[in-house]
Amino acid sequence: MFQGSMVALVTPMLEDGSVDEASLRGLVDWHVEQGTAAIVAVGTTGESATLDEEEHCRVIRQVVEFASGRIPVIGGTGANSTTEAIRLTRCASDAGCDAALLVTPYYNKPTQEGLYLHHRAVAEAVDIPQILYNVPGRTAVDMAVETVIRLSELPNIAGLKEAAADGPERVAALRQACGDDFALYSGNDDTARQFVLNGGNGVISVTANVAPAQMHTMIAAALAGDREAAAAIDEKLSLLHDRLFIESSPIPVKWALAEMHRIETGIRLPLTWLDEEYHTAVREALAHAGIQ
Repeated sequence: MFQGSMVALVTPMLEDGSVDEASLRGLVDWHVEQGTAAIVAVGTTGESATLDEEEHCRVIRQVVEFASGRIPVIGGTGANSTTEAIRLTRCASDAGCDAALLVTPYYNKPTQEGLYLHHRAVAEAVDIPQILYNVPGRTAVDMAVETVIRLSELPNIAGLKEAAADGPERVAALRQACGDDFALYSGNDDTARQFVLNGGNGVISVTANVAPAQMHTMIAAALAGDREAAAAIDEKLSLLHDRLFIESSPIPVKWALAEMHRIETGIRLPLTWLDEEYHTAVREALAHAGIQ
């Protein structure tokens, strides 16, 4: 599986909410140039909840096309309906994605057995490497370590994106139980450095949308065990880690990319454009990271 800094890519949109294909191509090219290890297309940061299935599949296909084999593409295919997750995962497989990322079913709060059966059903239905995604702060369900261990035994379950608050503390138990071939990725930028130093393989990052080269270098240093170098870079990124969540993601990161002239000012309801009172705070974070 992949290793390093992977971007949870935003889906650029025009002011009317339609997908901006030209900006999407530009973002893919930029991440290739900046050393990003892989692109997650239409994950939760990519506003998967507000794209219909046809749009969702089309954007995944476009990212694969634009990447043209230069960088791995991971299709975001999670849903709170198992049948929908299977359809989206099949779409990612048919599009030529290298893997799929499946967030735990949100809102309906399944039991641990429900989570196991949901992910097992997708893994059995679609022959593509699948990465579990645990983000209890957004889904209202926390996938237990024991459930991850059970799922890791299935042939298509290749890794986990862990965004629980105690993610860095879970790494050791997961690594010991799941083995070195099971990929462990941080889903939180602010603790990604420690997650990797504790034995993780990398991060699937929001911050990498605006600071891809810096995130690449920081995670590479952590993977090499260079704590001082990783910490020095991470300090410059620390305000971004915080302020890109000053309102619900991806609101701040899309505003930051528009401020950088990389995308247009489009977002879909119920998300809204970043409130003016936060503009200075995000600009300060960009400046602290050395981003103009």
